[in-house]
Amino acid sequence: MVFRKILLQLFAHEHQERWSKLVLAKLRDTLVLKDGVVFNNDYEGKPSAGVVKIPVRDEEVVVSDYDKANGIKGTHGSTSYENMPITKDKAVNEIIDGYDSASVPDNLIADRLDSASYSMAKQIDTDGGTTLLAAATVDNETILTKENIYEKIVDIRTRMNKANIPNDGKRYLLALPDAMALILKSPEFISASSLGDEVKVTGAVGKIAGFLVIEWNDSTANLQLLAGHPRFATRAMDFAVDIHLQDLNGSGTYIGASAVQGRKVYDHKVLRSVAIRAVYSPGALVLGAAQGTTGKTKITVVSGNSGTTYAYKKNPAVRAVYDTTKATYAGTDLTSGTTEIDVVEGDIIEVVNLVSSKVASVGYYTVKAGDIGITA
Repeated sequence: MVFRKILLQLFAHEHQERWSKLVLAKLRDTLVLKDGVVFNNDYEGKPSAGVVKIPVRDEEVVVSDYDKANGIKGTHGSTSYENMPITKDKAVNEIIDGYDSASVPDNLIADRLDSASYSMAKQIDTDGGTTLLAAATVDNETILTKENIYEKIVDIRTRMNKANIPNDGKRYLLALPDAMALILKSPEFISASSLGDEVKVTGAVGKIAGFLVIEWNDSTANLQLLAGHPRFATRAMDFAVDIHLQDLNGSGTYIGASAVQGRKVYDHKVLRSVAIRAVYSPGALVLGAAQGTTGKTKITVVSGNSGTTYAYKKNPAVRAVYDTTKATYAGTDLTSGTTEIDVVEGDIIEVVNLVSSKVASVGYYTVKAGDIGITA
């Protein structure tokens, strides 16, 4: 509502090139997987160009003793840059019938841009979550209860400490509704109302075991928790075509109509798998891949299966939900270790295990160069 009021106040004075900035501000505020909280924006270049460069640091700078007489030998840091292709290209084309571009009421434009911001944020959140899950280190838990959930979170904390993931107050814990209910019953949970404003602006509802707790209303099959640190996952996004009001007179189809149009390009990348931890209960599929014929890979279900009937999707727009019927899921049948899938490096494969023709568990795999025979 506040966003719409701002738009109404500014539209009479702002040019259309400013609309994209307003939509972007609303979008970033709407995201659950926020920039600076779940993803960093540390990249060089423009996403609209189709690729950006992101820094990759596998080791920290070497610190050694200094010799006053002889100085110190120089070392070469391991910071390097890699290309991050931008593969997501989403557009809005909202037709406003009955108005040419010069006569559309400001409040109607504000409503359409408000809606566009929400829809874009929802899709970006979905794609970002899929990228995180496809790269995450998976922990399978038989059952989570209010008695053991704190212990499980502490276990995640310990594993991240051993992997040298910074414990600097920026670690996050995305909790799905059932897990969130258990966390709220834990005496170790600290409500956001008892924390500073700096924590509240992240969207966190509180803290536990050093993690910012963010409620994530996701429905991925059996997923309960997703923990991580923003340093190790990058998001890059930009408008390929700024939001604008397009007059459709002269189109040969529309008379006295216009459209709110724009294109958003973006992508996500996880830089270190051990920095992202996904907890499934009762469990998830663990997947592997092997090179198939040229341009293809073969996915193998390594563990977590309670049956042998599988289906898959490539780069799913929506992730699999528990107990979804095979017909509703509408995936492609997969034989573990045999079915060849046309892929490119970076594609995400979602595989579901079907029991009695319903989704019982799910797993994710990010295609690597070696999975399709590409060598560095």
